[in-house]
Amino acid sequence: MRSLLARDWKLDVDTSTPGATEPIWTPVKGLTKFERSSDDNTEEDGDFDDEVGYGSSVVTGRTWQIEVEGRRKRTDDPVFTPDPGQEAIRRAAQIVGFAATIRVRWYRRDGAPDAYEGVCNVIDYTEGGETTDLEPFSFTLIGQGAPTAITNPVAGP
Repeated sequence: MRSLLARDWKLDVDTSTPGATEPIWTPVKGLTKFERSSDDNTEEDGDFDDEVGYGSSVVTGRTWQIEVEGRRKRTDDPVFTPDPGQEAIRRAAQIVGFAATIRVRWYRRDGAPDAYEGVCNVIDYTEGGETTDLEPFSFTLIGQGAPTAITNPVAGP
């Protein structure tokens, strides 16, 4: 058995116009970190009927988030042209309210079936760095509702 590589995660953002019937999936390039996690709320469910002394807990709520880091990218054109996926995330990070909601999908590109889609907001967007740095960026996507398992767009037949 061999370990999976973390670098095989891919993140796409839907860049279609609001109200479009079909998504336009645009890759967010330049990623150097991709980390999905959940924050679970649990409640104690134990009672006196457990005669061996073990407690019981029930998950009563769950949220998801994805933390991302990377390096800002551009084309080689003389006029600055940013990576379209990065630019969609950067723009969404500047909006407040319901209009800030975006749709993303994340999946493995190594043949593993892991693939999900969800609606989220962008928070904690940062950019900049030291004079000798390649310009970094980071952001967190906070989920709005449950993510949906999807067919991996790069999985084989």
